[in-house]
Parts: sequence; C-alpha cells; structure tokens
Amino acid sequence: MNAKILAGALVAATALTGPALADKLDDIIASGTLRCAVTLDFPPMGMRDDQNNPIGFDVDYCNDLAAALGVKAEIVETPFPERIPALMSGRVDVGVASTSDTLERAKTVGMSIPYYAFENAVVANEGSAIATWEDMKGKTVGATAGTYEAIWLEGKVKEWGEGAFRPYQTQADVFLALSQGQLDATVSTVEVANANVASGKFPGIAVVDKAPMVPDYVALFTMRNEYGLLNYLNLFVNQQVRTGRYAELYAKWIGEGEPASLTIPGVYR
Repeated sequence: MNAKILAGALVAATALTGPALADKLDDIIASGTLRCAVTLDFPPMGMRDDQNNPIGFDVDYCNDLAAALGVKAEIVETPFPERIPALMSGRVDVGVASTSDTLERAKTVGMSIPYYAFENAVVANEGSAIATWEDMKGKTVGATAGTYEAIWLEGKVKEWGEGAFRPYQTQADVFLALSQGQLDATVSTVEVANANVASGKFPGIAVVDKAPMVPDYVALFTMRNEYGLLNYLNLFVNQQVRTGRYAELYAKWIGEGEPASLTIPGVYR
C-alpha cells in the first residue's frame, strides 16, 4: 500500500470512529454535583424537617447516588407535575421522585429498573360514610395531577359514570381538601396515607381500605439517550438492594416489616 492510499485509509478510519464524546455520566462527575429532582410534599419519601431541610427516603437515595459517584448532591424541590419538565429543561440531571415507570413516560425519558414499589390505600373524610374502596362510587374524589393514583381514580370515575374527580397540584393540597370536606376520598400510597393521618395536620381523615391497584413500581429517570448513565443507575439500584442499604432506608423511613419486593413474578427476579 503506497503512502497516499495509507493516508487516505487513516483519514477514513478517523472519520468513522470520531472523537470519544462525553456523556451525562461524565458531565456529572466532572461538575462535582448531582442535581436530583425530589418531591418534598410526599412523606416519608420526601419532606422537610423543622429546620426546613430536605429529608426522606428519596432524599437519602439521592445522597447515596451522589456519594457513589463521588460528587455532592443537590436536592431540587420539584412538585409531581414538574418532574419531567425539570429534566427536559436541564434543571436537574436525575429524577429521584417516586416516579411510576409507565410506558407513556418512557416515550419521553429513560427509566431505570424499579428502586421502590408502593401499595395504595383509600383515605376518606370521616363524614363521607366511605368504609371500602367500592364506597367511593358516586363520590367526589381527587389526587395529585399526573400521578399513578390520579390516573387510576379518574379512570374509575369514568368507568362508574358517576361522581367527580378533581386534580390537585400537590399532595398537601389533596389532603387539605380532604380534611376540609371538599373531597370525600383520595387514594395514596400506604406510606403517605399513614404519615399524613398520623401527622395530625389533617384532622377528620382516616385510612379505610386498600385500593385494588397493582403495585406502583417507581424508577429513577434521566434523558432517554443517556445510556451510560442509565446503565449506572440500574447497577446502583442493584447495589442498594444487595448491600442491604435498601432495607436500611426502608426501616429508617417507613418502619417495621419487609421492604416492598422489587421483583416482578414471571418477568425478572
């Protein structure tokens, strides 16, 4: 091969391979900061303490992820409806915000394997005469807009053909409306339901039944084309479980009992 042919071959090879491009995982490590979208009106997953500091399961999970990456965690308070817009606008790097891993969301963002799974409870105003989930039929119900619970409840109201569904901006708005009698009932995770009833901030409400919903598997999320970061998130979730940290956080924030299983029967284990 003469010199001209060899030089041409090298130029072609360089054009095909191109320079190695940094991805979001590299960017986060280089910046020294991991910006996590966290919902802070969703106890015990995310809330504020008496000094207004962010605390909760999701806050600790973000801190753990940042520590694994060797960077500082920055908690960006993000209401439920703003979680994905915050990512798409570049305000955050990752969502650690109890986000259901729906197929619809996966059209927009990349979802990790589940890092938590929720069961759901019916919480009713004590004056509503609701004792079971079926008693919600014909009543005024509500939930935080865009959540798994809201989608399920609104679907039930349409299926029943009676009653009304009202969306709210935050979880606190839902429970305040319930306490004030503007709603007859809501559906929320068992963890959130128990925490809000026990808080005493919303008098006149009670957990009355479990909702017949499949477990709500929630995932970490980032931009869907960031394969390096998504692979890292999946391995991180795996490590949290097998090192016992997942169970430790569950005991700290949720209480006694076994943490929710993250396995899907017949799919993966």
